Amino acid sequence: MYKFIHHVSIIVTDFEQAKHFYGEVLGFEESSERPDFGFPGAWYQIGDTQLHLILHKEGKTLRGTTEIDTRDGHFAVRVSDMEGFLKRLDDHGVEYVNKPTNKTPWHQVYVTDPAGNVIEFNK
Repeated sequence: MYKFIHHVSIIVTDFEQAKHFYGEVLGFEESSERPDFGFPGAWYQIGDTQLHLILHKEGKTLRGTTEIDTRDGHFAVRVSDMEGFLKRLDDHGVEYVNKPTNKTPWHQVYVTDPAGNVIEFNK
Protein backbone atom coordinates (compact mmCIF):
# COMPACT_ATOMS: atom_id res chain seq x y z
CA MET A 1 0.00 0.00 0.00
CA TYR A 2 2.77 2.48 0.90
CA LYS A 3 5.56 3.23 -1.56
CA PHE A 4 7.92 5.75 0.04
CA ILE A 5 8.08 9.02 1.93
CA HIS A 6 7.45 11.76 -0.63
CA HIS A 7 8.53 14.73 1.48
CA VAL A 8 9.18 16.03 4.96
CA SER A 9 8.06 19.55 5.85
CA ILE A 10 9.77 21.58 8.53
CA ILE A 11 9.14 25.04 9.90
CA VAL A 12 11.80 27.72 9.69
CA THR A 13 11.71 31.17 11.27
CA ASP A 14 14.22 33.07 9.10
CA PHE A 15 13.74 32.18 5.45
CA GLU A 16 16.99 33.63 4.07
CA GLN A 17 19.05 32.07 6.86
CA ALA A 18 17.35 28.70 6.25
CA LYS A 19 17.93 28.87 2.48
CA HIS A 20 21.60 29.67 3.09
CA PHE A 21 21.94 26.72 5.49
CA TYR A 22 20.21 24.13 3.32
CA GLY A 23 21.44 25.42 -0.05
CA GLU A 24 24.93 26.78 0.61
CA VAL A 25 26.09 25.03 3.78
CA LEU A 26 24.57 21.57 3.20
CA GLY A 27 24.53 21.85 -0.59
CA PHE A 28 20.97 20.55 -1.07
CA GLU A 29 19.54 21.11 -4.56
CA GLU A 30 16.57 23.50 -4.56
CA SER A 31 13.64 22.42 -6.71
CA SER A 32 11.96 24.91 -9.04
CA GLU A 33 8.66 22.99 -8.86
CA ARG A 34 7.27 24.74 -5.75
CA PRO A 35 4.03 26.57 -6.52
CA ASP A 36 3.31 30.01 -5.04
CA PHE A 37 1.42 29.14 -1.87
CA GLY A 38 1.24 32.77 -0.74
CA PHE A 39 3.91 32.33 1.94
CA PRO A 40 7.69 31.90 1.74
CA GLY A 41 9.05 28.40 1.41
CA ALA A 42 11.40 26.23 -0.59
CA TRP A 43 11.59 22.64 -1.76
CA TYR A 44 14.86 20.70 -1.84
CA GLN A 45 15.36 17.44 -3.69
CA ILE A 46 17.33 14.82 -1.71
CA GLY A 47 17.50 11.66 -3.79
CA ASP A 48 13.89 10.59 -4.39
CA THR A 49 12.57 12.55 -1.39
CA GLN A 50 11.86 16.23 -0.95
CA LEU A 51 12.45 18.49 2.03
CA HIS A 52 9.96 21.36 2.25
CA LEU A 53 10.83 24.48 4.22
CA ILE A 54 7.89 26.56 5.42
CA LEU A 55 8.29 30.01 6.96
CA HIS A 56 5.93 30.02 9.95
CA LYS A 57 7.15 32.02 12.95
CA GLU A 58 4.24 30.92 15.15
CA GLY A 59 4.49 27.24 14.25
CA LYS A 60 3.85 24.74 17.05
CA THR A 61 6.65 22.32 16.12
CA LEU A 62 9.50 24.74 16.83
CA ARG A 63 11.88 23.42 19.49
CA GLY A 64 12.91 26.86 20.75
CA THR A 65 16.60 25.91 20.88
CA THR A 66 19.48 25.03 18.59
CA GLU A 67 20.92 22.66 21.22
CA ILE A 68 21.68 19.34 19.55
CA ASP A 69 19.58 16.66 21.27
CA THR A 70 20.00 13.35 19.43
CA ARG A 71 16.81 11.93 21.00
CA ASP A 72 14.58 14.79 19.92
CA GLY A 73 12.40 14.52 16.82
CA HIS A 74 14.48 14.56 13.65
CA PHE A 75 14.76 13.31 10.11
CA ALA A 76 17.76 11.46 8.71
CA VAL A 77 19.69 11.82 5.46
CA ARG A 78 21.98 9.05 4.21
CA VAL A 79 25.33 10.34 2.91
CA SER A 80 27.74 8.56 0.59
CA ASP A 81 30.93 10.29 1.86
CA MET A 82 30.99 10.88 5.62
CA GLU A 83 34.52 12.30 5.63
CA GLY A 84 33.59 14.80 2.92
CA PHE A 85 30.40 15.67 4.78
CA LEU A 86 32.26 16.29 8.06
CA LYS A 87 34.78 18.48 6.21
CA ARG A 88 31.89 20.49 4.75
CA LEU A 89 30.47 21.04 8.26
CA ASP A 90 33.89 22.02 9.59
CA ASP A 91 34.51 24.39 6.67
CA HIS A 92 31.23 26.16 7.45
CA GLY A 93 31.72 26.16 11.23
CA VAL A 94 28.64 24.02 11.88
CA GLU A 95 28.43 22.42 15.33
CA TYR A 96 27.66 18.72 15.34
CA VAL A 97 27.53 15.60 17.49
CA ASN A 98 29.63 12.86 15.90
CA LYS A 99 28.75 9.24 16.72
CA PRO A 100 30.99 7.05 14.55
CA THR A 101 30.26 4.04 16.76
CA ASN A 102 26.93 3.51 18.47
CA LYS A 103 24.23 0.85 18.76
CA THR A 104 23.31 1.21 15.09
CA PRO A 105 25.46 -0.25 12.33
CA TRP A 106 25.97 3.18 10.78
CA HIS A 107 28.00 6.30 11.57
CA GLN A 108 25.66 9.08 12.81
CA VAL A 109 26.20 12.84 12.83
CA TYR A 110 23.61 15.24 14.26
CA VAL A 111 23.21 18.95 13.56
CA THR A 112 20.50 21.54 13.96
CA ASP A 113 19.46 24.10 11.38
CA PRO A 114 19.20 27.78 12.39
CA ALA A 115 15.57 27.25 13.52
CA GLY A 116 16.56 24.33 15.77
CA ASN A 117 15.34 21.43 13.62
CA VAL A 118 17.46 18.36 14.36
CA ILE A 119 18.91 16.50 11.37
CA GLU A 120 20.77 13.18 11.47
CA PHE A 121 23.21 12.34 8.72
CA ASN A 122 24.37 8.75 8.51
CA LYS A 123 26.47 6.35 6.47
